[in-house]
Amino acid sequence: MEKKGLTDAIRALRVREVLRVAWNDEMRVGLQGQVRRVWAPRGVKVKQAVEREYQWRYLSLSITPSGELYWCWLESVKKEQVTAAMTVWETAGIEALVWDNAPGHRAKMVQEFSVKQVFLPPYSPELDIAERVFEEVRRVIEGEVYRSIEAKVAAAEAFLQELASDKERVKRLVGWEWVKRALAEAAGDQNMVLV
Repeated sequence: MEKKGLTDAIRALRVREVLRVAWNDEMRVGLQGQVRRVWAPRGVKVKQAVEREYQWRYLSLSITPSGELYWCWLESVKKEQVTAAMTVWETAGIEALVWDNAPGHRAKMVQEFSVKQVFLPPYSPELDIAERVFEEVRRVIEGEVYRSIEAKVAAAEAFLQELASDKERVKRLVGWEWVKRALAEAAGDQNMVLV
């Protein structure tokens, strides 16, 4: 995607309402936990418990720059599961998704939905505002032992509920100037305030 490519891509889709454009990505949440940095006195060896179970779920998250969060949990990111997520996004009234080129996203059965799609360039997580929300989710749920995948999913779910109830916080996380500018230009009004 070239400079101003997002604006052109959204214009080409003929989206009726740019506030119904969402960024989407998937994050694997598993029991193969991550160790987090912790404070300790100098010279003291820190010991952290970690889990070594190979169980996981995928968090599929869509987020609008106006601060709305939508998510669902998937067993995999294969086309059948992505199709189930697309049903959720379509029901939520999302007009277009900006997401990566994962094989499940390009599947024919996913393309048949009314939700239009803009594909990000390969290896460009810095262009996906959903990644910023994932950083916050990881900050909250990683570094603890949960004993079951359901417990870890419940912890993530509780945080997402809390985050979704505070749209201003979400806007601060994902209201990047270039995103607001691209959507305003795609809408045809550069003075429009999106968030």
